[in-house]
Amino acid sequence: MDETREFAVEPSQDEKRLDVFLTACLPERSRSNIQRLIADGAVQVNGRTRTKSGYALSAGDLVFMRIPMPVAAEIKAESIPLDILYEDGQLAVINKARGMVVHPAAGNREGTLVNALLSHCSDLSGINGVIRPGIVHRLDKDTSGVMLVAKTDKSHVSLAGQIRSHSAKRVYIALVSGIISVQGGRIEGAIGRHPVDRKKMSVVTQGGKQAVTHFEVLKRSENHTLVSCTLETGRTHQIRVHMAFIGHPVVGDPKYGRSIAKNLPIKGQALHSWKIFFQHPISGEELEFLAPLPADMQELLRQTKCSL
Repeated sequence: MDETREFAVEPSQDEKRLDVFLTACLPERSRSNIQRLIADGAVQVNGRTRTKSGYALSAGDLVFMRIPMPVAAEIKAESIPLDILYEDGQLAVINKARGMVVHPAAGNREGTLVNALLSHCSDLSGINGVIRPGIVHRLDKDTSGVMLVAKTDKSHVSLAGQIRSHSAKRVYIALVSGIISVQGGRIEGAIGRHPVDRKKMSVVTQGGKQAVTHFEVLKRSENHTLVSCTLETGRTHQIRVHMAFIGHPVVGDPKYGRSIAKNLPIKGQALHSWKIFFQHPISGEELEFLAPLPADMQELLRQTKCSL
C-alpha cells in the first residue's frame, strides 16, 4: 500500500517552490525523484493536485504526498563477475568493463551492470527506480572504468549531490586523433541533441545544457595525443562530443570519430574512467580510487606510442 505524508507550510517557507519544499521535508530523496513524483500527480496542495515542480506555496498550505510502494523488480539477478575496487555498507566503487551496459533498457535486459549488482548486493538505493537501482552516474557501454554505486538512499543523495556541486571529481583518460599543441585547456559548449541525427549529441547554440570539460595533455605521438579529462559537468557523451568539437575525436569512437581502422585492438572509443575523488557520505572521509587501464587500451597506447 502506498504511503501518504502530510506537511504544513510555515510562514518562513512562504513562496517556496513545491519541489524545494518537499526535498527539504524528505532529505532521503533526491530533488529529481521528488520532481518525478510531482509530475506523476502524487502531490496535492490543499486537496488539489499540483504537477508543476515550480508551484509557489503559501504559508498555511497543506501538502499531501503519496509515496508509491516499491515495485518488485522485473530485472533478474545474474551471477556476472564484477571488479570491485571498494565496498562497504553504504556504497561500492566498481571498475566497469568495456562493452557492459550500465542498466537494462530496450534490447539490453540482461548482462548489464545492474543485473550483476542485483546478484552481488541485496541492498541498493531505490531512488532511480527498479531499472537503475544504486546507479548514481553512468558510463557509456564502451567506456570502461571507475563508477559509484549507492547502497542506501541517504548515500545516493549525498553522492549525487557531490557530483552536482563538483565537490566529487571524475578524471578520464582518452586517446584522441591528431596532435593537440597546447598543454591543456577548458572546453565549454552547451550540449544538446544533434539537429539532424537525433541519436547523437552535439555542441549547440540553443536548447542545450551547459557543459564544461578540462583537459591536460599526457603524451603525444606522431598522429595521436593522450589526454586526461576532468568533468565539471556530466552531460551525455560529454567528453566524446567536446573532443570532436575541438577537432580531436576519441580514437575508435563510432559516433563522433573519424573512420575507424579495422585493426584497432579496442572495440569502441578509447575512453576510460580513470580516477574518482569524493567524500564518504557517512564518515566524511576523503576517498580516491583509480581504475587501471584495461589490457585492450594498454595495447592501443603501445601501438600508437602513447603508453604512460
